[in-house]
Amino acid sequence: MFHFSLLAAVSQKTTDIVTWVSIGCIAAIAIVLALVCIFGKKYSTHEIAFAGICLALSFALSFIKVTPVQFGGSITLASFVPLLIYAYKFGPVKGTLAGIILGLFNFISGPYILTPLTFFLDYVLAFASIGLMGFAPKFGKLSLTAKVTIGTVLVFVARFIFHLVSGFIYFAENSIWVDLPTPNMFVYSFIYQCVYLPADCVLCIVVLFATAKTKALDRLLTMMDVKRKKVTETENTIEN
Repeated sequence: MFHFSLLAAVSQKTTDIVTWVSIGCIAAIAIVLALVCIFGKKYSTHEIAFAGICLALSFALSFIKVTPVQFGGSITLASFVPLLIYAYKFGPVKGTLAGIILGLFNFISGPYILTPLTFFLDYVLAFASIGLMGFAPKFGKLSLTAKVTIGTVLVFVARFIFHLVSGFIYFAENSIWVDLPTPNMFVYSFIYQCVYLPADCVLCIVVLFATAKTKALDRLLTMMDVKRKKVTETENTIEN
């Protein structure tokens, strides 16, 4: 059996290491995006600008939260919504990258892990699932409301799975409630995720559903349309 003080010391040491790794990763991603913007056609300045805006909004919303369980597991004010919209508009690859950056920022703002594997599951893969929304526009002839709803559910199902595995590892270490029977660690992890993730998912769906129904999402997606922006600029140039 592990002593909590020993686990806390090990976890703090690992957390300090991964914090610097996260900062390095964010710096590396920023440099790569800058190089791609300058030398490639994968990202336009327009797309990077919207990525920055959506990241900032998602990160800010992540601080408006309720934490029903100890050591994480927060219900936020639909913090995924801005990046879900970004992923819907710009696709799975760019949505995944933006999601990973958000995960790293969330870790740095309140770093705590038990093992490097739980860090990878909770802050990289779980947030990378945002990229799944990028497949939503290809869901046939469904309405925009249906597409964003299904896309959001897919994102949170994937996120749930990654957090579930992470929680399984966490409880297997017997780190918080030392008297819990080890064979039930999967059940504990499942219940733990159910306390906050479904509520977080429902909030995102409600916001996206409302914006889609009121056509606000349509207008926002049009505003984010690079091709439309270029056509408008061309027409203005011709008129002048």
